[in-house]
Amino acid sequence: MVTLTINGKLVRAREGEMLLDAIRREGIEIPATCQHEAVEPYGACRLCTVEITKADWGGWKNHVTSCLYPVQEGLIVSTHSEDVIRIRKTILDLFLARCPNAELIQNMAAEYGITRTSYEEVPDGNDCILCGLCTRVCDKMGFQAISTVGRGHGKEVAPPLGEAPPDCVGCLACAQICPTNYIKFTDDGTTRTIWGREFELVKCETTGQPTITKEFAAYLVKHRNIPEDYFTRCDSAHREELAKTMGRITHWGRQEEA
Repeated sequence: MVTLTINGKLVRAREGEMLLDAIRREGIEIPATCQHEAVEPYGACRLCTVEITKADWGGWKNHVTSCLYPVQEGLIVSTHSEDVIRIRKTILDLFLARCPNAELIQNMAAEYGITRTSYEEVPDGNDCILCGLCTRVCDKMGFQAISTVGRGHGKEVAPPLGEAPPDCVGCLACAQICPTNYIKFTDDGTTRTIWGREFELVKCETTGQPTITKEFAAYLVKHRNIPEDYFTRCDSAHREELAKTMGRITHWGRQEEA
């Protein structure tokens, strides 16, 4: 364990823990659009920047991204100093220029008093903030179907060569983790469409409701040792079956007690 100071309060943290985790555990809210517990820290948005110093640094201070900076013994952290606020405002100002219509960015910027960017807006700017959450979760799932491509204003998330990605299984991990809802998909009956590719959905034998794509089911059966027939029932059917099983167990227990 190490001891550090966050906003004037002595805090104990696990050695190797990142500053952002220690800060949030103290109930201090700071923005971090590229952070998610499902993937490793990335430091893309820089919004979680904090100010650090130590007693023996002679007044010298530094600014670091707290999601990537590990706690240290004797570290003194300020999460909302004047310089930190200025940095966050600049970053949000730039985000507004790239994504002027993204509701998440609009709301975050408004919290810091910014309602309109001072920079030139990107023509036809979309809601992708290049946080990298979608590409990282896709990689972690084992598919690597999408990635960031291009440079500057033209940088974007896309499948290889901009075509329907052959490695995609339609799991929706990318769409569900996206903080701005930029990644779109449609479920139409037993057909799912995402990244320009169509997938057939498995139907629940009990309710007739679609569950997951056949490709994703096949992947989970092969790589996660899940029984093949598991996906022929939806969550509600599984819960109903579990409830019946628990009911039978309880009934048997009462009979044995009698």
